[in-house]
Amino acid sequence: MAAFNLELEESKSRMVEFRRLKDNSQKIKGEKRETFNFLGFTFYHGRTRKGKPWVKLQTSRKKYKMKLRMTKEWLYKSRHLPMKELIMKLNMKLVGHYRYYGVSFNYRKITNYLHHVQLFLYKIINRRSNKRSYTCEGFDEMLKCYPLAKPKIYVSLFK
Repeated sequence: MAAFNLELEESKSRMVEFRRLKDNSQKIKGEKRETFNFLGFTFYHGRTRKGKPWVKLQTSRKKYKMKLRMTKEWLYKSRHLPMKELIMKLNMKLVGHYRYYGVSFNYRKITNYLHHVQLFLYKIINRRSNKRSYTCEGFDEMLKCYPLAKPKIYVSLFK
């Protein structure tokens, strides 16, 4: 790092003992597994479906909440758009989120993200006029005409 005149920021750096717990006795003692956040993901130890130990990752809680807040604010600012244009732009945002966070072991988080976005969309559509625009059933029918992008895993960590 010195060759490029770079220094390590001590307040943002730490050594993490990233190891598996050996047996259940360590779990009983209350020893927690260490995790760390990097590039918007939280890395932790877990097991595959076959039971093999594996390093897993999911969207960082901080980034997830921030992204939901930004999406909600964008929806409130854009609620005046025609439905077709609103859904088209929202789908571009959803696909961008899926492409970044769509990695192995993170499907649950990106599915939760879609669910929350659908709730926000339902709320803002019903605030477009003084009367209620959609019931739950009507909203589901509208989503059949203007579907939202479905979550997809774009990067597999098993290759």
